Amino acid sequence: MQINLQGKNMELTEPIKEYVLKRVTNLGKLLSGIEEKGGKVMVNFEVGKSTNHHKGGDVFHTDCLIKIDGKDFYGSADKEDLYEAIDAIKDSLYNELNKNKDRSQTLLYRGARSIKKMMKGLSRRNPFTAKKD
Repeated sequence: MQINLQGKNMELTEPIKEYVLKRVTNLGKLLSGIEEKGGKVMVNFEVGKSTNHHKGGDVFHTDCLIKIDGKDFYGSADKEDLYEAIDAIKDSLYNELNKNKDRSQTLLYRGARSIKKMMKGLSRRNPFTAKKD
């Protein structure tokens, strides 16, 4: 897994880098299965202040783009605290990755059930030649 970390309008200190890497490696539990199968994972993480002159409100902005074999997963967050923004991104990307994983597994199982019915003679519908709506 390749991780690119970038800071805008602020300096990236070691504690910030470590915190971001810790959160991204938590996502790595989902991504490790993809890499074991030969997939390529690239993570672009951007941390920064939206402006230099604001003192309160949603000052910190984070973006994260994960590219997995041609699929893009994107998340962004604006929060008052930098660490809250990083956590918010991690949670949203975790949900998005999990949703995609569950969807692909569901489609696989649904296709397998359809083929099984066709083989038993319970269904005349061929999943390979049927019209897609």
